[in-house]
Amino acid sequence: MRPRLTLAGQLLALQLGIVCVVLVGVATVSLAQSYARFGETEGARARSVAETVAATGPLREVLEERLAAARGSPKKPSAGLMTLIRSIAENNRSVSGASSVIVTGTDGVVLAPADPDQPSTKLALPGSPLVTGRGWLGEVDLGGRRSVVAQVPVFSDGDKRPLVQLDDVIGVVVVAKERPLLLDNLELAVPNLLTYLGIASGLGVLGSLLLARRVKRQTLGLEPREITGLAEHREALLHGVKEGVIATDQQNRVTLLNDSAAALLRLAPDAVGRTLGELDMEPALEDVLTGREEGPDLAVPAGHRVLILNRMPVSSRGRPLGSVTTLRDRTELISLQRELDAVQQMTDTLRAQAHEFSNRLHTISGLIELGEYDEVTRYVQHVKASDAQLTDAVTSRVADPAVAALLVAKGNLAAEQGIELRITPTTRMKRATESLSSDVATVLGNLVDNALDALAPGPGWVEVEVRHDGGDVVVTVRDSGPGVSPEVAADVFRRGFSTKVAAFGGQRGIGLALVRLLCVRRGGDVRLANDGGAVFVARLPAVAEVPT
Repeated sequence: MRPRLTLAGQLLALQLGIVCVVLVGVATVSLAQSYARFGETEGARARSVAETVAATGPLREVLEERLAAARGSPKKPSAGLMTLIRSIAENNRSVSGASSVIVTGTDGVVLAPADPDQPSTKLALPGSPLVTGRGWLGEVDLGGRRSVVAQVPVFSDGDKRPLVQLDDVIGVVVVAKERPLLLDNLELAVPNLLTYLGIASGLGVLGSLLLARRVKRQTLGLEPREITGLAEHREALLHGVKEGVIATDQQNRVTLLNDSAAALLRLAPDAVGRTLGELDMEPALEDVLTGREEGPDLAVPAGHRVLILNRMPVSSRGRPLGSVTTLRDRTELISLQRELDAVQQMTDTLRAQAHEFSNRLHTISGLIELGEYDEVTRYVQHVKASDAQLTDAVTSRVADPAVAALLVAKGNLAAEQGIELRITPTTRMKRATESLSSDVATVLGNLVDNALDALAPGPGWVEVEVRHDGGDVVVTVRDSGPGVSPEVAADVFRRGFSTKVAAFGGQRGIGLALVRLLCVRRGGDVRLANDGGAVFVARLPAVAEVPT
């Protein structure tokens, strides 16, 4: 397996790469500038040398004699003067550092070449000053090398005329300076480039180490591959768990949202980065996510679901970062709990009835043993009339069988505890749908149980009213107890709150929380007041909750 570079090594490699690229760019620019400066400097120097040579007296004399000979004069330039011209040209070439100094006639033939044995050749003169009578400076290819060339005309001063004419041109001095090759320029630049490279590399190493140290401190000492692995594991974990996870920052902006949370809260994928207030959540959900309502395992309705939320503040090095909230769908669990409550209520009712029937049978048995047969008849008729009174009061006003059966059972349970259960004359309920009937029975049973607990062991009374209000069913339960203290009135519907100690290590404070949950799920509400005792008013709309 190929070893991987550490963060410091990667930053160093990156820094050195950048340094090398910058040095290559600097070298390229430097060579281009050197190329341009060479043309300007050496061109001016070549022109100066050419003008110096063109102003030499012996040179003019030889060129005039040659021109005269060309025109038919018997006088020819001597060999000594030609040697002198070569000497002048060579001396100026060696002193100036030029590549070559050439003298030509007006016909372009080279006069007195450096090699005496070299035959005279004709030199091509680009931009020849013979046309304009002026000097020329430029670049040409000489001998396969690019050279900076200066051409200066040689004028005759035989007539000493103030104005020079084109006919006065008797020759041309050409001074050339070869451009150095690219490798030669690089050799000259290498020492500076190495110096720059050393300084830049040292600074790059130092900067890379300091930057790597700062980055590792900010990433808790993790290497990039470790950070990548953590990010991959985090994504797999968040999107693989069934429970929903939502994280918010200090400004209540959503910073993390997995698939389960988005589905449970019915949020769009673009919810990340938006505040909770912008997501149009139910107030109860927003209260828990923002921390306004605290506590473990808070049951909150969300559409037709019941969610259990646990919010945990998050901080790093003593600095608060926000919070992480987990969500679990407990709709089925709450439904099962509601069914278990109904079974428990039925069991308690049957137990109370069995206990009551046992007492009555004992009474009848005792009367028979005493021979009080007439008293037995009166007692049986009294018991029958008492039971019939409650049953008739319920069945004549409540047409829903489940709610009616619950009220009869609760009446027997209250009687066993020495508490009177009253049905108000205004009670009227028609037969309801299965869902509404179940919810009304659950709400009514929990409210009556709460009232009986407040009055136990009696005496006292509990009054029940069930009626229709438009499309809603309104359940009112009041008792003759001491009522609820205003200090705790706001907490009685919170899950886990209770003013009594749970028996046998059980859990209390669930009944009223379930009542509130069922009412809110259907779009209703439940309220508490004190009027000679506690008064609970629950409103359940008949319209079923809308599924997601």
